[in-house]
Amino acid sequence: MNLGIKNKVAIVTGASTGIGFAIAHSLATSGVKVLLVSRNIEKLKKAVKKIHKTGGVADFISGDVSKVSTAKKIVKKCLKKWDTVNILINNSGGPPPGNLMSQNKKNWDFAIQNNLLSVVRFTQEVVPIMKKNKWGRIITIGSTIAKEPSPEMILSATSRGGLGAFSKAVAINFAKDNISSNIISPGGILTERFINLVKVAAKNEKKSYSDKFLEIKKNIPAGRIADPEEIAHLAVFLASDLSGYINGVDISVDGAFTKSY
Repeated sequence: MNLGIKNKVAIVTGASTGIGFAIAHSLATSGVKVLLVSRNIEKLKKAVKKIHKTGGVADFISGDVSKVSTAKKIVKKCLKKWDTVNILINNSGGPPPGNLMSQNKKNWDFAIQNNLLSVVRFTQEVVPIMKKNKWGRIITIGSTIAKEPSPEMILSATSRGGLGAFSKAVAINFAKDNISSNIISPGGILTERFINLVKVAAKNEKKSYSDKFLEIKKNIPAGRIADPEEIAHLAVFLASDLSGYINGVDISVDGAFTKSY
C-alpha cells in the first residue's frame, strides 16, 4: 500500500518513549524523516539510535513543550535540517493525577501550557509552511479522559478538553489548503505513565498493583490493554495521503471502553 509519505518530514513531540516513540518509529519505517523532541537527551539518543538501526532517517532536539519559546526553536531546527515540515505530531506527557482540591496553581499552569497551549504554539508555527506546500497533517494525541472525565484526572481532562474545539477550528480553516487536523484519543495503553497511574490508583484504593491492573482490564470490553504501536498505526494512516478527507475528528482508540460515540 502506497501511503504517499516517503521523504515527508515530521516533528514528533514527546518522542523518546511510549506512544510518541512508537509513532516516530512507525513514521520512519514508512519513509518519513523524523525529528524527535523530548526533554531527556539520553532517552532521545537511544530512541534515534533504534530508528537508525531499522534504516530510518531521524534526528533529535531536546525541548520542553510547556515553554513558550520551544515550538519556534524546534521548527527552526527542522527547517535547517530538512527545509520543510509536512507532518506534526503533538504528543505530551500527562499531568499528575489528583482531584480538584489536591491540585495547586503550579500544576494547573503546567497542565494548560503542556497539554493545550503547546499544541496551539506548534500548530501556529507549522501551518504557514504547510499552506505553502499545499499539504499538511496535524495529529494531536489527546485522551479519552477528555470525553469522559474522572475527578482524579481533572488536570488531564481539563487541559485536553480544549483540544477538540481547537483542532476542529483549524481543520475548517485550512482544509482548503489540503491540511488536516485530527485527534487520536487513547484509552488504556501500556506505557510507563499508564503503569504509574495504575500504581497510584492501587495505593489509594489499598489494592495490589496486579489486582488493580486486572480490574482495569476486565472493565475494557476488548479485555486487554493496548500496545503503543496500535496508536502508531492509526497515526501513520492519518499522516498519509490515504486519509486526506478525514479532517476535524477525534478518534477514540480504547477497546470500546468509552461510552460516547
